[in-house]
Amino acid sequence: MERIGEKLKTLRLKYGLTTRQLAEQLETTNSQISRIENGLRQPSGDFLVKMSDFFNVSLDQLMRDDLDLD
Repeated sequence: MERIGEKLKTLRLKYGLTTRQLAEQLETTNSQISRIENGLRQPSGDFLVKMSDFFNVSLDQLMRDDLDLD
């Protein structure tokens, strides 16, 4: 799950969202998004589910480093 921050940033940019806009959608803070994207924090299970639902990607794609986003 080392690539989770990279994947979050890729998805956020693909959807044209700022960290603040994404934080509002995922009911978290702007700094939380930034910390995850920069590898300073690992997301909780609940947060991963919210990401998965919001971006319509599987949890496997988010969590497994050997799988890329489609």
